[in-house]
Amino acid sequence: MISRILVVEDDRDLREYLKDLLLSNNYLVELSPDGASALSYLKKTEPDLVILDLGLPDIDGKSVCVEIKKTYPDLPILILTARHSTAEIVTGLNLGADDYVVKPFVGEELMARIKVRLRNKDNGKSVLKVADLKLDNSKMIVERGGKQISLTKTEFDLLHFLMKNSGRVMTRETILNKIWLYSPDIESRVVDVYVGYLRKKIDKGRNNKLIQSIRGFGYTIREEKRAVITTK
Repeated sequence: MISRILVVEDDRDLREYLKDLLLSNNYLVELSPDGASALSYLKKTEPDLVILDLGLPDIDGKSVCVEIKKTYPDLPILILTARHSTAEIVTGLNLGADDYVVKPFVGEELMARIKVRLRNKDNGKSVLKVADLKLDNSKMIVERGGKQISLTKTEFDLLHFLMKNSGRVMTRETILNKIWLYSPDIESRVVDVYVGYLRKKIDKGRNNKLIQSIRGFGYTIREEKRAVITTK
């Protein structure tokens, strides 16, 4: 999948520069001019990395960093700062940021740091497990109960996204945004169709159904909790 990067920067010229730089390196880009709009966006969608300016006009960048990490503890955050103070940088890193770049910066340096953070993120969660379902992202292999399951690329991407967010409900809008990139030709019903495909391959014929519908919200993948009935 193409990585999506959220840029949180109040300086319009720098924001546009970052957008052009990232697009030219084949990343998808979302832009937020302040902390409030960034946090609002993050309620709906999880990007693959956040570039966060510490000097925002509404909410202090450090506070935004803390809020992001509460919701997405594994989401890489790269902070931009004009503050050369070592103490300021250390504070940002201690709050959960993964790396920093001091303004002014060279585009090549920023891109190198982004690639490292994204690579580290992927390597850190190469194998995902939910109950007896295992997904190896590096080898593109899915198994359940030790038996390998053949998936299409889209099915694999969808399953990976659900498993990465295991236990959390993903709305159709969020899934569309992540897997189909809000293509104007794609309707939300396609999510239901592909979830149906996954269910046939992952859950059919099994008592423990992992892919679950949450009426009015969307889908989640988790181990089904069953009541235990005891008799005396």
